[in-house]
Amino acid sequence: MLAYVFSHWRQPEVTPSDYEERQRAFHAALARAPASGCVRSFSVALSGAPWSAAGADSYEDWYLIEDYAALGVLEHAAVSAARTEPHAAAAAVAAGGAAGIYGLRVGALHETPRFALWFRKPSGMPYDELFRRLTPRLEANGASLWMRKLTLGPALEFCIHANEQLSLPEPFAGLSLPLRQIWPVPSEAGER
Repeated sequence: MLAYVFSHWRQPEVTPSDYEERQRAFHAALARAPASGCVRSFSVALSGAPWSAAGADSYEDWYLIEDYAALGVLEHAAVSAARTEPHAAAAAVAAGGAAGIYGLRVGALHETPRFALWFRKPSGMPYDELFRRLTPRLEANGASLWMRKLTLGPALEFCIHANEQLSLPEPFAGLSLPLRQIWPVPSEAGER
């Protein structure tokens, strides 16, 4: 499982509610007519990620895809057919963005995670040791671990998604960010 992760932020004159509504309309159009190899998408609001809007309020769209071939299909599908207008409306109010590719390494997919914990591999630590040390903690907490692929993207190398805030054992150091669900639309029953 791969994820195309798009970090983006709104133009200052655009209200958060207008920006978020345009994002929802695009994700809804994509969900109604999904591209081959595209599993689903979710969008969250966050603040404090230095690689996105210099740490100011921003958004992350996670497009879950089966493989690299699906990335090309998604690229074309996002701007064609019934998705053309919603994509154009969303893009028209974005002030900027950056993207990366991540692969799922540990755990299961979350519908929409409530927390992201971004971190780098400690210097000198082999990847096998990193996975050996973190896997039991992640599995016990129902968390998922994503790893950047081909060094594509400005964010840190690893992202943990969880529904509860997690901490990392020494010598790991991370940036924990609460996430607010934008898409899928939170239910009226009091979800975030």
